[in-house]
Formats: sequence, C-alpha cells, structure tokens
Amino acid sequence: MPTAFIFPGQGSQSVGMGRDLAAAFAAAREVFDEVDETLGQRLSKVMFEGPAEALTLTENAQPALMAMSLAVTRVLAQEGGVHVAERAALVLGHSLGEYSALAAAGALSVAGTAKLLRLRGAAMQAAVAPGQGAMAALLGVEAVVAAEICAEAAVLKREGEPDLRQVVQVANDNGGGQVVISGHKAAVERAVEIAKTRGVKRAMLLPVSAPFHCALMAPAADRMEEALADTLFAAPVVPLIANVTAAKVTAPSDIKRLLVAQVTGTVRWRESIVAAMDMGVDRFVELGAGRVLTGLGKRIAPDAIALNAGTPAEIEALLKAL
Repeated sequence: MPTAFIFPGQGSQSVGMGRDLAAAFAAAREVFDEVDETLGQRLSKVMFEGPAEALTLTENAQPALMAMSLAVTRVLAQEGGVHVAERAALVLGHSLGEYSALAAAGALSVAGTAKLLRLRGAAMQAAVAPGQGAMAALLGVEAVVAAEICAEAAVLKREGEPDLRQVVQVANDNGGGQVVISGHKAAVERAVEIAKTRGVKRAMLLPVSAPFHCALMAPAADRMEEALADTLFAAPVVPLIANVTAAKVTAPSDIKRLLVAQVTGTVRWRESIVAAMDMGVDRFVELGAGRVLTGLGKRIAPDAIALNAGTPAEIEALLKAL
C-alpha cells in the first residue's frame, strides 16, 4: 500500500511529550540525548516536565518537535524494522515538519537538523517586534476566499491621507475549510472583521508569538538562506512534497531554496495531501507529537487510511497495522 509519512509542525507540542518513549526505548533516548548535546541544553527535560511557557518558545518548540518525530522514526526502525526510507513513497512535513521529514529521509543528520531549527526558531521570533504581528484562524472558508479577504484587509484607509498597505496573507491552507492568515496585527484584525461579514463560520486571533509564514518573516528567511548555504544536504532517499509548491522535490539545491521560501510563503498543506493522493498514496502515517495532521488528513482525504504514532502504545498499534 503506497504510504506517505507526515511530520507535524508547531502547535503540536505538549508538556510530557516523549517521556514515555524515553522510558520505554533506548532508541528514543539516543535521539533526545543527541539533541540535548547538540544544543547544549536539556531540551528533553523541558519536553518531559515543562514549564509549558518554555516549551512553547519558538526556538524550543521547533527542535523539540523534530526530536519527538525522529525519536519515533528511530524506534520504528530499530524495534519494528520499519524504515521510512524503505516503506515510504513520499514524505511531507508541516512547516518545521519539513526538516523532520528530510532528516527521516536521510537528507540531514539529527544534530544538523537540531541546529537549523534552533536558528530558525530564534530568527522567526526575532523578525518582528512583540505586538506588531498576529495570526488568525478562519474556519469554514476556502483559501481563495481567504486570500480575497486578506487583499481587502491589507489596505488601511485613512480619511484625508494616502492609503497605507500592510501585510496580511494566507499562511496555512490546512484543508477542511481551515485557513490561517498572518501579518501586521491591525491588518489581521481587519481581516477577522471582514471575514465575519463574508459568512465565514468562525474567525479568531491565535495565541502566537510572531506572524509566521508571511512577508514580515523576510529577515528570518535571510538568516535561513545563509545557514542552509553552509549546511551539507544529501538527496533524500524518499521524495519530499514541498510546502510552498505542493510538488515533489529531491535535489538538495531545490530543497534549500524551497526551505528559504517556506519561511515567508504559504504552507499549502491541503494541496500537498491531494498531490500525494494523485501520486497513488492512500495511507498517511503521522510520526511525532499529537495527531493534528491526522485530523486534517481525514477531512482532506476521507477515503485514505490515516494512522499516527507518538506513544509506545501507538507505535505498537502502528507496527501491527503496517
């Protein structure tokens, strides 16, 4: 059965993640220890014990979620003989999850991925001053309508003054009528109000620390371009469907370019899942914390098989299913 392994992004983290894995499997402990040593921080302690405020920090959440996904990947390989490189037709990752997917597919080492995600998280957090940006979720709307709402909200009209354009754009097309927008706080707030007049089922600001995946992240994209240029990539043994193109990619030079574009670009998750299905995939397996992508996948592709693994019990069930 053609299978795509998928890897979660920011928002899937929770205090306690990975603790049971570390207790049950030496392979998981090895990954957590390697990330801790690479970062010079007991990130695993933050994952296992919190506090939530520390885990939610972007510079911690991103490498932590990668560590969780790669711990599950290594346990599946060492304990169950299930190797992503051998069992996957494709890999996909949501935002930072692309880095996890690439590491699982052999393009990056665990240590190299941890360094990149620590830098990525810090750069994204620093790109916009606190309070200047915002993100909002629009529910019950298609991405094309959300883009129209953003275009209208981007123009700030002031009587007697020239119109001022602000940034607000589609950050994530998650599927199932769920679209996330991002940009200047005032423009995002205007978009929320406009959405309510357009029959959008629900529109709400999100409790995030920065406006991710929009043009305001340009300074972070510049930082990542420099870092990625100095990072050795191998060609992944399994093709990646890239967030910003919803198309298959394998060449390291193209992957680097798309990872830079992803910082300011839209995560086209709905289109990526549809593209995978068009390529013959009929089973999606989420590896790592939570089951956010599993839930989205059921709405985008209700006829596909959706599985997930992030705990010892879930790993056991997944090994039986595979």
